[in-house]
Amino acid sequence: MLAASVAAFALALGAAACSGKTDEPSTPAAKDAYNAALTAVFNPSDKKGGTIKLAHSSDWDSTDPGDTYYGYSWNFLRLYGRSLVMFKPGPGSESSQLVPDLAEKLGEPSDGGKTWTYKLRAGLKYEDGTAITSKDVKYAVLRSLDKDVFVNGPTYFNDFLALEDGYKGPYKSKGVDTKAIETPDELTIVFHLKTAFGGFDYFAMLPSTVPVPEAKDDGAKYKTHVVSSGPYMFDTYEAEKSFSLKRNPNWDAATDPNRKALPDRYEVQLGVAATDIDNQLISGDLQIDVAGTGVQSATLGKIQGDQELKARADNPSIARLWYTSINPKVAPLDNIECRKAIMYAADRTGYQAAYNGEEAGGAIATSLMPPQVPGAIKDVVWPAGADNKGDLDKAKAALTACGKADGFEVNMAYRSDRPKEQATAESLQQSLGRVGIKLTLKGYPASDYFALYAGKPGFRNGEAKLGMATNGWGADWNDGFGFLSQIVDSRVIRDSGGSSNISVYIPEVDQMIDNALLETDVKKRDALWGQVDKRVMDEAVILPGVWAKALTIRGKGLTNVFVNEAFGMYDYLALGAAQ
Repeated sequence: MLAASVAAFALALGAAACSGKTDEPSTPAAKDAYNAALTAVFNPSDKKGGTIKLAHSSDWDSTDPGDTYYGYSWNFLRLYGRSLVMFKPGPGSESSQLVPDLAEKLGEPSDGGKTWTYKLRAGLKYEDGTAITSKDVKYAVLRSLDKDVFVNGPTYFNDFLALEDGYKGPYKSKGVDTKAIETPDELTIVFHLKTAFGGFDYFAMLPSTVPVPEAKDDGAKYKTHVVSSGPYMFDTYEAEKSFSLKRNPNWDAATDPNRKALPDRYEVQLGVAATDIDNQLISGDLQIDVAGTGVQSATLGKIQGDQELKARADNPSIARLWYTSINPKVAPLDNIECRKAIMYAADRTGYQAAYNGEEAGGAIATSLMPPQVPGAIKDVVWPAGADNKGDLDKAKAALTACGKADGFEVNMAYRSDRPKEQATAESLQQSLGRVGIKLTLKGYPASDYFALYAGKPGFRNGEAKLGMATNGWGADWNDGFGFLSQIVDSRVIRDSGGSSNISVYIPEVDQMIDNALLETDVKKRDALWGQVDKRVMDEAVILPGVWAKALTIRGKGLTNVFVNEAFGMYDYLALGAAQ
């Protein structure tokens, strides 16, 4: 997820409300329940108790709030961690609104937007009953700066905090303080930035502001038992297999207006085959596919052919792009003409089919920002023929221009536990093969895909020579900076790995991002993000695939089900389990 503008801005998408029965309907009237959770609460209830069972086809990237960058993880960790502010758990446009969480209210800017102050609520406690203080939030943010230890996660605080030269966080700069974050008392925290930034509340929403008690921090091992500041705490943790949450006895609902904390437990299974997850959702053995990216192709036909199953499904359009990075650091893709050949030869309909087609998977993408993001462009830089199956003549001409008239060989990475990405890679293997571009496919686990493989420059550019890699991105928040910065700014690429930017090394784009941040007129700023999108597309370093939809099954027995538009999936914080 998955930053913002210099001037404050608001997100608006549209909301509705509905009421429902305590038990999920199974009568013919349930046919009307398809998409019932898109903009309203399906099956509302305040009843407490029960267990929600979730599964993931891979390992978790990390349960550590300072080391995670998957949308499902940000969504889920709100159960055991509280950030300074958060996206409101509500249907429709409500879920795009920022509301105070640990903080009493949203940030107070001063010094022209270069300083932001938050005051914590009184009475906040960890799972062991000790008080949560502003120093714990400061420590949490500073530890997250260490991208050698915490390779995942965004770099917004690294990039914007007014850190002293040489300061590298509490591990490498042990015993050294920084004035970039001040804590004048136990409840007040003050952030000092290098440059004014009107959207800083979006930074305060990041999981890296979830407090960490320094005495309990053991670095990379902290993920095995994150000290809870939310209504749930870790009960069990078995690496790469499962973990579970139980109620935190020291969570005080009086300090937390955003969480109902209805279930007694959450149980998460890891490494479950994606098709098995679908089958268990249908049978009722599971309630949630935690990845939130939609059912697999084999399940799609079952849902479309069964009205009762379809009544348990929702198909949101979300601000997410499925795409393929084209790496200019691996020959012959250091030649733009060779990259152009890929852009022209790719069968975009095959890409779309890998994601379940237009109705269930989404529209063929022609640029980066989805239509929901302000400033999205309509330009088609690399037309794929009248039928979107590729323009082979232009592809062959580009191959000749790059000195590879007979084609070339290149390695392509994909997340091996995501069948749709494997199908994408196989589709591209077939369509590019028509002009002599031979793909050797390399599958890697999603949990470490960015940390150790496709997202690690030394591995992808050197040892593995990954010329192409499947990728996907959902906006950290819904504006051009929130969508683009972490996938097109070359300054976020880290030698230690973990960056979502695999292929964009364009100094001009970096400068364009800085210029857009200085623009205070919203319409002009949105237009500048469109220009950034266009400039990246001109360089042929990203092959856009699909602007996403995600056909998702509502598990049996769930209450309070709705799609959180900020995460593009069901809101895991609001769910209840019918008894």
